[in-house]
Amino acid sequence: MITFFSAVILLLAGFFLYSRVIERVFQMDSSRVTPAYAQEDGIDYIPMKTWRVYLIQLLNIAGLGPIFGALMGAAWGPKVYLWIVFGTILGGGIHDYLSGMMSIRNKGASISEISGNYLGSKIRTIMRVFSFILLILIGINFSVGPAALISTLTPDWMNLNFWLVVILLYYFAATFLPVDKIIGMLYPFFGLALIVMALGIAGAFIIHPNHTMPELTVDALMQSHPKELPVWAMMFVTVACGAVSGFHATQSPIMARCIKNEKYGRTVFYGAMVTEGVIALIWAAAGVTFYENSGSLFNALATDGPGTVVYTISTTMLGTVGGVLAMIGVIVCPITSGDTALRAARLTISDWFNIEQKTVSKRLMIAVPILLITALGGQLPFEVMWRYFSWSNQVLAMIVLWTGAAYLYKNGYPPIAAMMAAIPATFMSAVVSTYILQAKEGLNLSISIAYPVGIVFAALCFGLYCYNIIYKK
Repeated sequence: MITFFSAVILLLAGFFLYSRVIERVFQMDSSRVTPAYAQEDGIDYIPMKTWRVYLIQLLNIAGLGPIFGALMGAAWGPKVYLWIVFGTILGGGIHDYLSGMMSIRNKGASISEISGNYLGSKIRTIMRVFSFILLILIGINFSVGPAALISTLTPDWMNLNFWLVVILLYYFAATFLPVDKIIGMLYPFFGLALIVMALGIAGAFIIHPNHTMPELTVDALMQSHPKELPVWAMMFVTVACGAVSGFHATQSPIMARCIKNEKYGRTVFYGAMVTEGVIALIWAAAGVTFYENSGSLFNALATDGPGTVVYTISTTMLGTVGGVLAMIGVIVCPITSGDTALRAARLTISDWFNIEQKTVSKRLMIAVPILLITALGGQLPFEVMWRYFSWSNQVLAMIVLWTGAAYLYKNGYPPIAAMMAAIPATFMSAVVSTYILQAKEGLNLSISIAYPVGIVFAALCFGLYCYNIIYKK
Protein backbone atom coordinates (compact mmCIF):
# COMPACT_ATOMS: atom_id res chain seq x y z
CA MET A 1 0.00 0.00 0.00
CA ILE A 2 3.02 2.26 0.48
CA THR A 3 3.69 2.14 -3.27
CA PHE A 4 0.12 3.12 -4.09
CA PHE A 5 0.03 6.10 -1.73
CA SER A 6 3.48 7.21 -2.90
CA ALA A 7 2.25 7.15 -6.48
CA VAL A 8 -0.82 9.24 -5.58
CA ILE A 9 1.36 11.79 -3.77
CA LEU A 10 3.67 12.04 -6.78
CA LEU A 11 0.74 12.69 -9.10
CA LEU A 12 -0.60 15.43 -6.84
CA ALA A 13 2.88 16.93 -6.54
CA GLY A 14 3.08 16.93 -10.33
CA PHE A 15 0.00 19.13 -10.47
CA PHE A 16 0.91 21.52 -7.68
CA LEU A 17 4.57 21.87 -8.68
CA TYR A 18 5.46 20.80 -12.22
CA SER A 19 2.32 22.21 -13.83
CA ARG A 20 3.24 25.64 -12.47
CA VAL A 21 6.58 25.38 -14.25
CA ILE A 22 5.01 24.67 -17.64
CA GLU A 23 2.45 27.42 -16.99
CA ARG A 24 5.28 29.88 -16.44
CA VAL A 25 7.18 28.62 -19.47
CA PHE A 26 4.05 29.02 -21.59
CA GLN A 27 3.69 32.62 -20.35
CA MET A 28 0.08 32.39 -19.25
CA ASP A 29 -1.56 35.80 -19.55
CA SER A 30 -4.71 36.32 -17.49
CA SER A 31 -5.35 39.67 -19.20
CA ARG A 32 -5.92 38.09 -22.65
CA VAL A 33 -9.45 37.77 -23.93
CA THR A 34 -10.20 34.08 -24.51
CA PRO A 35 -12.03 32.69 -27.57
CA ALA A 36 -15.10 32.03 -25.39
CA TYR A 37 -15.68 35.80 -25.43
CA ALA A 38 -13.84 36.91 -28.58
CA GLN A 39 -15.60 34.37 -30.86
CA GLU A 40 -18.77 33.76 -28.83
CA ASP A 41 -21.41 32.26 -31.14
CA GLY A 42 -23.84 30.43 -28.85
CA ILE A 43 -22.92 27.06 -30.40
CA ASP A 44 -19.28 26.08 -29.81
CA TYR A 45 -17.88 29.29 -28.28
CA ILE A 46 -19.74 29.76 -24.99
CA PRO A 47 -18.20 30.98 -21.67
CA MET A 48 -18.77 28.37 -18.94
CA LYS A 49 -17.92 28.11 -15.25
CA THR A 50 -14.47 26.67 -14.58
CA TRP A 51 -15.64 23.75 -12.40
CA ARG A 52 -18.02 22.74 -15.14
CA VAL A 53 -15.36 23.03 -17.84
CA TYR A 54 -12.96 20.95 -15.73
CA LEU A 55 -15.45 18.10 -15.21
CA ILE A 56 -16.48 18.12 -18.87
CA GLN A 57 -12.82 18.02 -19.92
CA LEU A 58 -12.22 15.10 -17.56
CA LEU A 59 -15.13 13.12 -18.93
CA ASN A 60 -14.24 13.99 -22.53
CA ILE A 61 -10.67 12.70 -22.23
CA ALA A 62 -11.38 9.78 -19.90
CA GLY A 63 -14.12 7.53 -21.21
CA LEU A 64 -13.03 3.96 -20.57
CA GLY A 65 -9.35 4.73 -21.07
CA PRO A 66 -8.21 5.03 -17.44
CA ILE A 67 -10.33 1.99 -16.52
CA PHE A 68 -9.88 -0.58 -19.29
CA GLY A 69 -6.38 0.51 -20.26
CA ALA A 70 -5.17 0.48 -16.65
CA LEU A 71 -6.64 -2.98 -16.03
CA MET A 72 -4.98 -4.37 -19.15
CA GLY A 73 -1.73 -2.69 -18.18
CA ALA A 74 -1.96 -4.26 -14.71
CA ALA A 75 -1.21 -7.60 -16.39
CA TRP A 76 2.44 -6.45 -16.25
CA GLY A 77 2.12 -6.09 -12.48
CA PRO A 78 2.77 -3.04 -10.24
CA LYS A 79 5.41 -1.69 -12.62
CA VAL A 80 2.50 -0.16 -14.55
CA TYR A 81 2.32 2.42 -11.72
CA LEU A 82 5.59 3.95 -12.97
CA TRP A 83 4.23 4.61 -16.45
CA ILE A 84 0.97 6.05 -15.12
CA VAL A 85 2.74 8.40 -12.69
CA PHE A 86 5.67 9.65 -14.77
CA GLY A 87 3.78 9.42 -18.04
CA THR A 88 1.07 11.66 -16.60
CA ILE A 89 3.39 14.23 -15.02
CA LEU A 90 6.06 14.51 -17.69
CA GLY A 91 4.08 13.55 -20.79
CA GLY A 92 0.29 13.58 -20.55
CA GLY A 93 0.03 16.72 -18.43
CA ILE A 94 2.37 18.65 -20.74
CA HIS A 95 0.56 17.28 -23.82
CA ASP A 96 -2.90 18.25 -22.54
CA TYR A 97 -1.90 21.66 -21.20
CA LEU A 98 -0.09 22.68 -24.36
CA SER A 99 -2.81 21.41 -26.69
CA GLY A 100 -5.47 23.29 -24.73
CA MET A 101 -3.52 26.52 -24.31
CA MET A 102 -2.27 26.55 -27.90
CA SER A 103 -5.90 26.25 -28.98
CA ILE A 104 -6.83 29.22 -26.79
CA ARG A 105 -4.02 31.27 -28.35
CA ASN A 106 -5.20 30.23 -31.84
CA LYS A 107 -8.88 31.23 -31.51
CA GLY A 108 -9.99 27.77 -30.37
CA ALA A 109 -8.57 26.05 -33.44
CA SER A 110 -8.55 22.26 -33.81
CA ILE A 111 -5.27 20.45 -33.17
CA SER A 112 -4.72 19.76 -36.88
CA GLU A 113 -4.71 23.50 -37.65
CA ILE A 114 -2.45 24.23 -34.69
CA SER A 115 0.07 21.58 -35.78
CA GLY A 116 0.14 23.11 -39.25
CA ASN A 117 0.76 26.57 -37.82
CA TYR A 118 3.94 25.45 -36.06
CA LEU A 119 5.17 22.40 -38.02
CA GLY A 120 4.23 23.39 -41.56
CA SER A 121 1.49 22.89 -44.14
CA LYS A 122 2.41 19.28 -44.86
CA ILE A 123 1.92 18.34 -41.22
CA ARG A 124 -1.36 20.26 -41.25
CA THR A 125 -2.68 18.11 -44.08
CA ILE A 126 -1.48 14.89 -42.43
CA MET A 127 -3.02 15.89 -39.10
CA ARG A 128 -6.33 16.86 -40.66
CA VAL A 129 -6.73 13.43 -42.20
CA PHE A 130 -5.16 11.54 -39.30
CA SER A 131 -7.13 13.23 -36.51
CA PHE A 132 -10.42 12.93 -38.42
CA ILE A 133 -9.90 9.19 -38.92
CA LEU A 134 -8.93 8.77 -35.26
CA LEU A 135 -12.07 10.59 -34.11
CA ILE A 136 -14.28 8.45 -36.32
CA LEU A 137 -12.58 5.31 -34.96
CA ILE A 138 -13.36 6.49 -31.44
CA GLY A 139 -16.96 7.17 -32.38
CA ILE A 140 -17.22 3.66 -33.82
CA ASN A 141 -15.53 1.90 -30.90
CA PHE A 142 -17.45 3.85 -28.27
CA SER A 143 -20.82 3.14 -29.86
CA VAL A 144 -20.53 -0.57 -30.66
CA GLY A 145 -19.07 -1.49 -27.24
CA PRO A 146 -21.79 0.12 -25.08
CA ALA A 147 -24.52 -1.04 -27.49
CA ALA A 148 -23.35 -4.65 -27.13
CA LEU A 149 -23.30 -4.41 -23.33
CA ILE A 150 -26.74 -2.78 -23.05
CA SER A 151 -28.22 -5.42 -25.38
CA THR A 152 -27.26 -8.14 -22.89
CA LEU A 153 -29.31 -6.37 -20.18
CA THR A 154 -32.49 -5.79 -22.20
CA PRO A 155 -35.14 -7.94 -23.98
CA ASP A 156 -34.13 -9.81 -27.13
CA TRP A 157 -35.86 -7.40 -29.49
CA MET A 158 -33.59 -4.66 -28.16
CA ASN A 159 -30.54 -6.18 -29.81
CA LEU A 160 -27.15 -4.67 -30.60
CA ASN A 161 -28.37 -2.94 -33.78
CA PHE A 162 -31.31 -1.39 -31.92
CA TRP A 163 -29.07 0.17 -29.27
CA LEU A 164 -26.50 1.15 -31.87
CA VAL A 165 -29.15 3.24 -33.63
CA VAL A 166 -30.22 4.80 -30.31
CA ILE A 167 -26.64 5.70 -29.41
CA LEU A 168 -25.91 7.11 -32.86
CA LEU A 169 -29.02 9.30 -32.72
CA TYR A 170 -27.83 10.58 -29.35
CA TYR A 171 -24.38 11.20 -30.86
CA PHE A 172 -25.99 13.26 -33.58
CA ALA A 173 -27.78 15.44 -31.01
CA ALA A 174 -24.64 15.96 -28.92
CA THR A 175 -22.60 16.72 -32.04
CA PHE A 176 -25.13 19.16 -33.46
CA LEU A 177 -26.59 21.05 -30.47
CA PRO A 178 -24.84 23.95 -28.65
CA VAL A 179 -22.11 22.77 -26.28
CA ASP A 180 -23.90 24.09 -23.20
CA LYS A 181 -26.97 21.92 -23.76
CA ILE A 182 -26.42 18.15 -23.48
CA ILE A 183 -22.67 18.29 -22.86
CA GLY A 184 -22.69 21.31 -20.57
CA MET A 185 -25.70 20.15 -18.55
CA LEU A 186 -25.09 16.41 -18.07
CA TYR A 187 -21.35 15.81 -18.32
CA PRO A 188 -20.28 17.50 -15.08
CA PHE A 189 -22.46 15.04 -13.16
CA PHE A 190 -21.10 12.04 -15.07
CA GLY A 191 -17.56 13.33 -14.54
CA LEU A 192 -18.24 13.54 -10.82
CA ALA A 193 -19.66 9.99 -10.91
CA LEU A 194 -16.43 8.77 -12.54
CA ILE A 195 -14.40 10.31 -9.69
CA VAL A 196 -16.72 8.92 -6.98
CA MET A 197 -16.56 5.46 -8.57
CA ALA A 198 -12.74 5.47 -8.50
CA LEU A 199 -12.53 6.82 -4.94
CA GLY A 200 -15.06 4.22 -3.78
CA ILE A 201 -12.98 1.41 -5.27
CA ALA A 202 -9.78 2.81 -3.72
CA GLY A 203 -11.40 3.15 -0.30
CA ALA A 204 -12.81 -0.38 -0.43
CA PHE A 205 -9.40 -1.91 -1.15
CA ILE A 206 -7.70 0.20 1.50
CA ILE A 207 -10.01 -0.93 4.31
CA HIS A 208 -10.78 -4.45 3.09
CA PRO A 209 -9.00 -7.02 5.31
CA ASN A 210 -8.77 -9.74 2.65
CA HIS A 211 -7.04 -7.69 -0.03
CA THR A 212 -3.50 -6.38 0.27
CA MET A 213 -2.10 -4.11 -2.41
CA PRO A 214 1.19 -5.48 -3.76
CA GLU A 215 4.29 -3.31 -3.50
CA LEU A 216 6.67 -2.34 -6.29
CA THR A 217 9.58 -4.61 -5.36
CA VAL A 218 12.52 -5.82 -7.43
CA ASP A 219 10.63 -9.04 -8.12
CA ALA A 220 7.60 -7.03 -9.26
CA LEU A 221 9.80 -5.04 -11.63
CA MET A 222 11.09 -8.29 -13.13
CA GLN A 223 7.59 -9.78 -13.46
CA SER A 224 6.70 -10.67 -17.04
CA HIS A 225 3.39 -10.48 -18.86
CA PRO A 226 1.34 -13.75 -18.85
CA LYS A 227 1.65 -13.82 -22.64
CA GLU A 228 5.29 -12.72 -22.52
CA LEU A 229 4.43 -9.43 -24.18
CA PRO A 230 7.36 -7.02 -23.80
CA VAL A 231 6.99 -3.98 -21.57
CA TRP A 232 8.57 -1.86 -24.28
CA ALA A 233 6.57 -0.70 -26.14
CA MET A 234 3.41 -2.75 -25.55
CA MET A 235 2.61 -1.46 -22.07
CA PHE A 236 3.05 2.18 -23.13
CA VAL A 237 0.43 1.82 -25.85
CA THR A 238 -1.92 -0.37 -23.80
CA VAL A 239 -2.13 2.21 -20.99
CA ALA A 240 -2.77 5.25 -23.16
CA CYS A 241 -5.42 7.55 -21.67
CA GLY A 242 -4.06 6.95 -18.16
CA ALA A 243 -0.68 8.43 -19.08
CA VAL A 244 -0.34 9.97 -22.58
CA SER A 245 -3.10 10.10 -25.17
CA GLY A 246 -3.36 11.96 -28.46
CA PHE A 247 -7.14 11.77 -28.26
CA HIS A 248 -7.00 14.38 -25.51
CA ALA A 249 -5.61 16.93 -27.96
CA THR A 250 -8.73 16.55 -30.09
CA GLN A 251 -10.92 17.24 -27.06
CA SER A 252 -9.02 20.16 -25.53
CA PRO A 253 -10.14 22.66 -28.23
CA ILE A 254 -13.78 21.97 -27.32
CA MET A 255 -13.18 23.35 -23.83
CA ALA A 256 -10.65 25.92 -25.07
CA ARG A 257 -13.66 27.58 -26.69
CA CYS A 258 -15.47 27.73 -23.35
CA ILE A 259 -12.82 28.64 -20.77
CA LYS A 260 -13.17 32.15 -19.36
CA ASN A 261 -9.55 32.97 -18.54
CA GLU A 262 -6.10 31.59 -19.37
CA LYS A 263 -5.33 31.30 -15.65
CA TYR A 264 -7.80 28.41 -15.44
CA GLY A 265 -5.98 26.41 -18.12
CA ARG A 266 -3.69 24.71 -15.62
CA THR A 267 -6.66 23.38 -13.63
CA VAL A 268 -8.75 22.41 -16.64
CA PHE A 269 -6.13 20.80 -18.88
CA TYR A 270 -3.24 19.67 -16.67
CA GLY A 271 -5.57 19.11 -13.71
CA ALA A 272 -7.97 16.88 -15.64
CA MET A 273 -5.02 14.80 -16.87
CA VAL A 274 -3.71 14.32 -13.33
CA THR A 275 -7.21 13.36 -12.17
CA GLU A 276 -7.36 10.80 -14.95
CA GLY A 277 -3.93 9.55 -13.90
CA VAL A 278 -5.20 9.03 -10.34
CA ILE A 279 -8.24 7.16 -11.68
CA ALA A 280 -6.00 4.96 -13.83
CA LEU A 281 -3.72 4.32 -10.86
CA ILE A 282 -6.69 3.22 -8.75
CA TRP A 283 -7.92 0.78 -11.39
CA ALA A 284 -4.45 -0.59 -12.02
CA ALA A 285 -4.12 -1.16 -8.27
CA ALA A 286 -7.57 -2.80 -8.26
CA GLY A 287 -6.46 -5.17 -11.00
CA VAL A 288 -3.24 -6.30 -9.33
CA THR A 289 -4.95 -6.53 -5.92
CA PHE A 290 -8.30 -8.17 -6.65
CA TYR A 291 -6.86 -11.07 -8.64
CA GLU A 292 -4.33 -13.47 -7.16
CA ASN A 293 -1.78 -12.88 -9.89
CA SER A 294 -1.40 -11.23 -13.28
CA GLY A 295 -2.22 -14.52 -14.97
CA SER A 296 -5.65 -14.64 -13.31
CA LEU A 297 -6.30 -11.03 -14.26
CA PHE A 298 -5.26 -11.62 -17.85
CA ASN A 299 -7.44 -14.71 -18.13
CA ALA A 300 -10.44 -12.81 -16.75
CA LEU A 301 -9.88 -9.99 -19.23
CA ALA A 302 -9.46 -12.40 -22.13
CA THR A 303 -12.40 -14.65 -21.19
CA ASP A 304 -15.00 -12.24 -19.81
CA GLY A 305 -13.87 -8.91 -21.22
CA PRO A 306 -12.82 -5.77 -19.33
CA GLY A 307 -16.45 -4.66 -18.84
CA THR A 308 -17.25 -7.80 -16.86
CA VAL A 309 -14.03 -7.46 -14.87
CA VAL A 310 -15.00 -3.90 -13.90
CA TYR A 311 -18.47 -5.07 -12.90
CA THR A 312 -17.10 -7.99 -10.87
CA ILE A 313 -14.65 -5.82 -8.96
CA SER A 314 -17.22 -3.09 -8.36
CA THR A 315 -20.04 -5.32 -7.13
CA THR A 316 -17.71 -7.43 -4.97
CA MET A 317 -16.11 -4.45 -3.27
CA LEU A 318 -19.07 -2.02 -3.21
CA GLY A 319 -22.19 -4.18 -3.49
CA THR A 320 -25.28 -2.82 -5.23
CA VAL A 321 -23.93 0.73 -5.29
CA GLY A 322 -20.82 -0.57 -6.98
CA GLY A 323 -22.93 -2.27 -9.62
CA VAL A 324 -24.68 0.99 -10.45
CA LEU A 325 -21.38 2.87 -10.62
CA ALA A 326 -19.88 0.11 -12.74
CA MET A 327 -22.70 0.45 -15.25
CA ILE A 328 -22.08 4.18 -15.41
CA GLY A 329 -18.41 3.46 -15.97
CA VAL A 330 -18.70 0.87 -18.73
CA ILE A 331 -21.78 2.25 -20.51
CA VAL A 332 -22.07 5.99 -19.96
CA CYS A 333 -18.37 6.90 -20.00
CA PRO A 334 -17.57 5.53 -23.47
CA ILE A 335 -20.72 7.13 -24.86
CA THR A 336 -19.74 10.51 -23.45
CA SER A 337 -16.32 10.25 -25.11
CA GLY A 338 -17.77 8.97 -28.37
CA ASP A 339 -20.10 11.90 -28.84
CA THR A 340 -17.45 14.53 -28.11
CA ALA A 341 -15.15 12.69 -30.52
CA LEU A 342 -17.72 13.18 -33.26
CA ARG A 343 -18.22 16.79 -32.18
CA ALA A 344 -14.45 17.29 -32.49
CA ALA A 345 -14.64 15.66 -35.94
CA ARG A 346 -17.22 18.28 -36.94
CA LEU A 347 -14.97 21.07 -35.66
CA THR A 348 -11.97 19.57 -37.48
CA ILE A 349 -13.85 19.62 -40.79
CA SER A 350 -15.26 23.10 -40.19
CA ASP A 351 -11.78 24.46 -39.42
CA TRP A 352 -10.33 22.59 -42.40
CA PHE A 353 -12.74 24.08 -44.94
CA ASN A 354 -13.44 27.29 -43.02
CA ILE A 355 -17.17 26.58 -42.64
CA GLU A 356 -18.86 28.70 -39.96
CA GLN A 357 -21.02 26.65 -37.60
CA LYS A 358 -23.58 29.12 -36.29
CA THR A 359 -25.88 28.38 -39.23
CA VAL A 360 -28.00 25.24 -38.73
CA SER A 361 -27.74 24.08 -42.36
CA LYS A 362 -23.94 24.29 -42.31
CA ARG A 363 -23.72 22.25 -39.12
CA LEU A 364 -26.02 19.65 -40.64
CA MET A 365 -23.89 19.57 -43.78
CA ILE A 366 -20.99 18.23 -41.69
CA ALA A 367 -22.77 16.36 -38.85
CA VAL A 368 -24.96 14.11 -41.02
CA PRO A 369 -22.12 12.61 -43.14
CA ILE A 370 -20.07 12.04 -39.97
CA LEU A 371 -22.96 10.10 -38.43
CA LEU A 372 -23.37 7.98 -41.58
CA ILE A 373 -19.66 7.15 -41.73
CA THR A 374 -19.71 6.13 -38.06
CA ALA A 375 -22.77 3.93 -38.62
CA LEU A 376 -21.10 2.12 -41.52
CA GLY A 377 -17.87 1.70 -39.53
CA GLY A 378 -19.84 0.06 -36.73
CA GLN A 379 -20.23 -3.01 -38.95
CA LEU A 380 -16.46 -3.68 -38.94
CA PRO A 381 -14.80 -6.08 -36.43
CA PHE A 382 -14.45 -4.27 -33.08
CA GLU A 383 -11.13 -5.91 -32.16
CA VAL A 384 -9.45 -4.78 -35.39
CA MET A 385 -10.75 -1.23 -35.06
CA TRP A 386 -9.57 -0.99 -31.44
CA ARG A 387 -6.01 -2.16 -32.12
CA TYR A 388 -5.45 0.41 -34.82
CA PHE A 389 -7.07 3.10 -32.71
CA SER A 390 -4.64 2.44 -29.84
CA TRP A 391 -1.58 2.91 -32.02
CA SER A 392 -2.88 5.88 -33.99
CA ASN A 393 -3.83 7.51 -30.69
CA GLN A 394 -0.22 7.50 -29.55
CA VAL A 395 1.05 8.68 -32.95
CA LEU A 396 -1.18 11.71 -32.59
CA ALA A 397 0.22 12.33 -29.10
CA MET A 398 3.74 12.26 -30.53
CA ILE A 399 2.90 14.87 -33.17
CA VAL A 400 1.14 17.11 -30.65
CA LEU A 401 4.13 17.04 -28.32
CA TRP A 402 6.43 17.98 -31.21
CA THR A 403 4.01 20.81 -32.02
CA GLY A 404 4.22 22.00 -28.42
CA ALA A 405 8.01 21.91 -28.54
CA ALA A 406 7.98 24.01 -31.72
CA TYR A 407 5.52 26.45 -30.18
CA LEU A 408 7.63 26.96 -27.06
CA TYR A 409 10.77 27.68 -29.04
CA LYS A 410 9.11 29.91 -31.65
CA ASN A 411 7.60 32.03 -28.91
CA GLY A 412 10.92 33.15 -27.53
CA TYR A 413 11.93 30.62 -24.92
CA PRO A 414 15.41 29.05 -25.07
CA PRO A 415 15.88 25.44 -26.21
CA ILE A 416 16.11 24.17 -22.63
CA ALA A 417 12.51 25.30 -22.00
CA ALA A 418 11.25 23.71 -25.21
CA MET A 419 12.81 20.45 -24.01
CA MET A 420 9.87 20.09 -21.59
CA ALA A 421 7.88 19.05 -24.65
CA ALA A 422 10.68 17.80 -26.91
CA ILE A 423 11.87 15.09 -24.49
CA PRO A 424 8.47 13.39 -24.05
CA ALA A 425 7.94 13.84 -27.82
CA THR A 426 11.16 11.93 -28.45
CA PHE A 427 10.09 9.22 -26.01
CA MET A 428 6.72 8.82 -27.73
CA SER A 429 8.47 8.69 -31.11
CA ALA A 430 10.40 5.67 -29.89
CA VAL A 431 7.22 4.11 -28.46
CA VAL A 432 5.05 4.36 -31.58
CA SER A 433 7.76 3.27 -34.00
CA THR A 434 8.80 0.30 -31.87
CA TYR A 435 5.20 -0.78 -31.32
CA ILE A 436 4.21 -0.87 -34.99
CA LEU A 437 7.39 -2.79 -35.81
CA GLN A 438 6.84 -5.50 -33.18
CA ALA A 439 3.03 -5.75 -32.91
CA LYS A 440 1.08 -8.46 -34.73
CA GLU A 441 -1.14 -5.82 -36.30
CA GLY A 442 2.05 -4.13 -37.50
CA LEU A 443 5.13 -5.73 -39.06
CA ASN A 444 5.48 -8.42 -36.35
CA LEU A 445 9.27 -8.14 -36.26
CA SER A 446 11.48 -9.43 -33.45
CA ILE A 447 12.53 -7.07 -30.67
CA SER A 448 16.15 -7.40 -31.84
CA ILE A 449 15.07 -5.40 -34.89
CA ALA A 450 12.22 -3.31 -33.47
CA TYR A 451 14.13 -1.88 -30.50
CA PRO A 452 17.16 -0.44 -32.29
CA VAL A 453 15.08 0.82 -35.22
CA GLY A 454 12.70 2.54 -32.80
CA ILE A 455 15.59 4.21 -30.98
CA VAL A 456 17.13 5.37 -34.26
CA PHE A 457 13.78 6.79 -35.42
CA ALA A 458 13.37 8.73 -32.16
CA ALA A 459 16.95 10.05 -32.43
CA LEU A 460 16.30 11.17 -36.01
CA CYS A 461 13.13 12.98 -34.93
CA PHE A 462 15.00 14.76 -32.16
CA GLY A 463 17.85 15.64 -34.48
CA LEU A 464 15.48 16.99 -37.12
CA TYR A 465 13.72 19.08 -34.48
CA CYS A 466 17.00 20.53 -33.27
CA TYR A 467 18.07 21.37 -36.81
CA ASN A 468 14.82 22.92 -38.04
CA ILE A 469 13.65 24.62 -34.86
CA ILE A 470 16.81 25.50 -32.96
CA TYR A 471 19.75 25.83 -35.36
CA LYS A 472 18.18 26.52 -38.74
CA LYS A 473 17.93 30.28 -39.32
